[in-house]
Amino acid sequence: MDKILFTSPETQEEISFFCLEQTTIHNQNYLLVTEDEEGDSDAYILKEISSEGEEAVYEMVEEDAELEAIGRIFSELIEDVDFEF
Repeated sequence: MDKILFTSPETQEEISFFCLEQTTIHNQNYLLVTEDEEGDSDAYILKEISSEGEEAVYEMVEEDAELEAIGRIFSELIEDVDFEF
């Protein structure tokens, strides 16, 4: 599982997540990430909002309708994981 390092734009704090899955929907890239590599953990859906070369900028999906729709797609892609919205 790939570990990805993110930097918070507000605090400049570095946060690392493990990428469980990624998908592209209507030319929009999404990542499903978690803080822990194994076991039960909160998962987050991140949406790419811009990309320059190797660096991309992501933000957490917070809109309920988008979160639920993309969450359903990730639950189909990862069959052995249970999602709660």
